[in-house]
Amino acid sequence: VQLQASGGGLVQAGGSLRLSCAASGRTFSTYTMGWFRQAPGQEPEFVAAISRSGAGTSYVDSAKGRFIITRDNAKDTTIYLQMNSLKPEDTAVYYCAAAGSPGIWVAKSRYDYWGQGTQVTVSS
Repeated sequence: VQLQASGGGLVQAGGSLRLSCAASGRTFSTYTMGWFRQAPGQEPEFVAAISRSGAGTSYVDSAKGRFIITRDNAKDTTIYLQMNSLKPEDTAVYYCAAAGSPGIWVAKSRYDYWGQGTQVTVSS
């Protein structure tokens, strides 16, 4: 599966952005999907994941209550990350990823396919 992330940009603190990740292929609904981010000089960090059906989600503590990950397999092969109340510490390159194993995965090693990343910059 090929993944194409988009929607990043520059936003002021307190603002919102919606990231999209378009997936190719007919087997989209068989993949757990996730978002990770990497700030300069830091290790990649799990942000959010959504189960194959969309019924289950998981978030890093810092994103809970601010970010929402969604998918609608009946509509398209895209996942979204709605990011609200953005903070300067959310600044990073955001990557989407797909995992072939069932479950809601936090570990980067569980993901088999990765998109190219989209830059999110939050100014104070």
